[in-house]
Amino acid sequence: MAKRKKLSKGQIRRIQQNRQRKLERGVEQEPEAGSSIDDDMLGAEQHGLVISRFGQHADIEDSDGLVVRCDIRRTVSSLVCGDQVLWREAKQESDKRRGVVEAVQERHSQLTRPDYYDGVKIVASNIDQVFVVSSVLPDFSDQIIDRYIIAAEDMGITPTLVVNKIELADERQRQHIDERLAYYQKLGYPTLTISCKQQLGTDQLLPKLNNQVSIFVGQSGVGKSSLINQLIPDAAVDVGDISENSGLGQHTTTASRMLTFPGGGRLIDSPGVREFGLWHLTPEQVINGYIEFLPLISQCKFRDCKHQNDPGCAVRAALEAGDIPQFRFDNYHKIINSMEENRSNRTFVR
Repeated sequence: MAKRKKLSKGQIRRIQQNRQRKLERGVEQEPEAGSSIDDDMLGAEQHGLVISRFGQHADIEDSDGLVVRCDIRRTVSSLVCGDQVLWREAKQESDKRRGVVEAVQERHSQLTRPDYYDGVKIVASNIDQVFVVSSVLPDFSDQIIDRYIIAAEDMGITPTLVVNKIELADERQRQHIDERLAYYQKLGYPTLTISCKQQLGTDQLLPKLNNQVSIFVGQSGVGKSSLINQLIPDAAVDVGDISENSGLGQHTTTASRMLTFPGGGRLIDSPGVREFGLWHLTPEQVINGYIEFLPLISQCKFRDCKHQNDPGCAVRAALEAGDIPQFRFDNYHKIINSMEENRSNRTFVR
């Protein structure tokens, strides 16, 4: 078989435009190269849901709830867990991959993070709810919580904050966590403390997941996999331990995948990260995650106020008056500074 030539950017753009027009009209797509399955061996187009993505292949759930391994057309530039797609089933099974993804339908939401090689990496799409999972170990970090709040607010979603392994907290740690959660609750973010080990609090979490597409996000090692196994016993998600050398969580989930609750609802299990970067966002998008800052910004003396020691800064005045806690003020500036450092060290393309 002759080697296929790589499509140019212009060719890909024209094919994608043709596909989008046909998606809108509901017309069947024409054949296009890029799959290991010959086009004449494919059936009619049908709708499907991306359960997981593995390199150039994806698991697609069909309308009957069956999962099919599919190739991905070269013109599909982005495909992630949660995407609604058009795909075609192979007439004969081939290497356990039984179909081809033809096109991705428009997303109503997407969780993104920066990637040094790919620019912006989409983690998952079409999400209704975000659950930010943290824990007493490896470390309760309100800065990482703030980072995920920023990402959720950027999607227009109010996240729920879940603290796991609460049985490990001593009196001082519990007081510190309770104080932080009380402030987040004051801002309007639902909070929940749970213990997977002691099976405490998960009964309050389960009803919140019904009939929604939810995603668990958080650091590696906070117990997302243990939590999922408790909520969905048939999930059989691998559980990792805290590294004895570093004290940090070890990655157990390597790719986002969608799970289904027996009583309805979907859950996306996303890979844990050591640090959730935000340097693909603008400072305006970051400050939108600090909702208590927003009414104050217009009161600052200067439009380009950095909200540090600037004269007439309303945010600094609110901090000094005790209306804004020090940890939120400090986290905001640490995140802004880290974004500037990453941008100066890397060439980043949005």
